[in-house]
Amino acid sequence: MTHGPGTNGLILDEPLLWEKGKPGRVAYSMPTRDVPEESVDDTLVGDGPDFPDLGELDVIRHYTRLSQWNFGIDTGMYPLGSCTMKYNPKINEKMAATPGLASAHPLLEAELSQGILKLHYELQEYLAAVTGMDAVSLQPSAGAQGELTAMLMFAAYFRKKNEKRTKILIPDTAHGTNPASAALCGFASIPITSGKNGILEPVSVEELMDEETVGIMVTNPNTLGLFEEQIKEITDIIHRKGGLVYGDGANMNAIMGMVDIKRCGIDAVHLNLHKTFSTPHGGGGPGSGPVCVTEELAPFLPVPLVIKT
Repeated sequence: MTHGPGTNGLILDEPLLWEKGKPGRVAYSMPTRDVPEESVDDTLVGDGPDFPDLGELDVIRHYTRLSQWNFGIDTGMYPLGSCTMKYNPKINEKMAATPGLASAHPLLEAELSQGILKLHYELQEYLAAVTGMDAVSLQPSAGAQGELTAMLMFAAYFRKKNEKRTKILIPDTAHGTNPASAALCGFASIPITSGKNGILEPVSVEELMDEETVGIMVTNPNTLGLFEEQIKEITDIIHRKGGLVYGDGANMNAIMGMVDIKRCGIDAVHLNLHKTFSTPHGGGGPGSGPVCVTEELAPFLPVPLVIKT
């Protein structure tokens, strides 16, 4: 292994445990027997495993050295495509592991789940407040599933209006999974080329948006790390043609608390709780991709919903 960032002073030529073992080494001592010794028939136990004889220190140092070769969220920023995983405070991991929360059975009756349902409801309210949206579903279990949920809602919305729309606009700086989510709903992806400054130009959107187009999928900030400064002009163009705007929340870290998503003209946005918030993720999963929508789209959210009565 070659030297790289953060590897100075580490032992990078770690031998296998089988090469480190020596006959007679043990990690701990067994207590003296106080019962007679009996032999066990060899046919019952078979051949013993080919394990090396090791002391406790051999094992601890071996795995500790190997762990220092790993790159993870505790040692640096973890970029994953357009998604940036961040460090989560360890107290949050502890809270997520609270037995009443982590051990709740998914088939437990509603009357026996009021505590965890209350947490779900309050989380929905918090996510609605932070985005400016009106309604939330926590059902999508990943960011791409949140995208798909929003696209299915868009399809249902236009079916109810008896409008046949078969295309959707997707910028060249959109999150990479957007075209797949659209395709699963039967929408053809129409690419939009960004302007010379790396963001969308309203004139380009105006040229492509028509009555056969569902709307647009926008990642903001986009995958170049640039804020779509003309987002309100773009969403106004989409809405004038009767379309809807989907906001991909992959890069919400950059704008949460500073930008009201609804006022930007977004009709639906998914949030990655494992990126922007603090769902335990370990550097890639498990994911959580709630969808936040405007009042107009609320009737199309997946059921069941958690409500307060």
